Amino acid sequence: MTDQLTPIDRAKYTAAHCAADFVQDGMRVGLGTGSTAAWMVRRLGTRIKQEGLRIIAVPTSTRTAQLARDVGINVVSLDEARWLDLTIDGADEFDAELTLIKGGGGALLQEKIVATASDQMIVITDAAKEVKTLGAFPLPVEVIPFGWRATKALVEEVLASMDVMGQNSSLRVNGDKPFVTDEGNYILDLDLGRIGNPRQLALVLNQVPGVVENGLFVDIADQVVIGHADGTCELRDLSSGTPETSTRQIDLEDSRNIFSDL
Repeated sequence: MTDQLTPIDRAKYTAAHCAADFVQDGMRVGLGTGSTAAWMVRRLGTRIKQEGLRIIAVPTSTRTAQLARDVGINVVSLDEARWLDLTIDGADEFDAELTLIKGGGGALLQEKIVATASDQMIVITDAAKEVKTLGAFPLPVEVIPFGWRATKALVEEVLASMDVMGQNSSLRVNGDKPFVTDEGNYILDLDLGRIGNPRQLALVLNQVPGVVENGLFVDIADQVVIGHADGTCELRDLSSGTPETSTRQIDLEDSRNIFSDL
């Protein structure tokens, strides 16, 4: 079964498997959105069935919520959980300081709220997402529909004074209509090329009228689990302030069950 998977899918499964093992009985867990997070949700479902793991989970999107219910995870709202022990989520890009670009799947607002309402955030990813400087992946910015063109113009005006390579933005679409988030908002994707100062850019973007939130996650992630196609996962921990790296090997044959219903 695993021989039919792409190297990227094998790497995603590896990261998801390793990170899901950080979840302990009785935890309140934030569940991310995206392809790598989906592997993690399925792994938690397997642990619930095989080990009797008991958790409550707060999903970051409607599609993650549905998947979690499908695999037997007890889903609640963040208001019900109030605070979380751990959030596990993917990233579109990350750098050495674990600053992230997120929002490629359109769930950046709920993802950021859930991550910041957690004692710890673990990022799950493959090695291709690691960059020296953020910005090659378009930066998502969630905006309210009212006056979005004016908001877009203001955002581009702000970019002219930022340490970025490009200043173009585009409205994300779904077919011939604007893509709509779970909160009923639109997304502008900023083609920046390079982001010299992510912290400054995140602060400035959120001051633009009409902007709800941006996809820069600064000082939120504590650890990153990087999966590799050979079943090796690399853990980098910044929670102590000093980067620590460890590795672990998993048996990719265990992936047969998790992929069997895809």
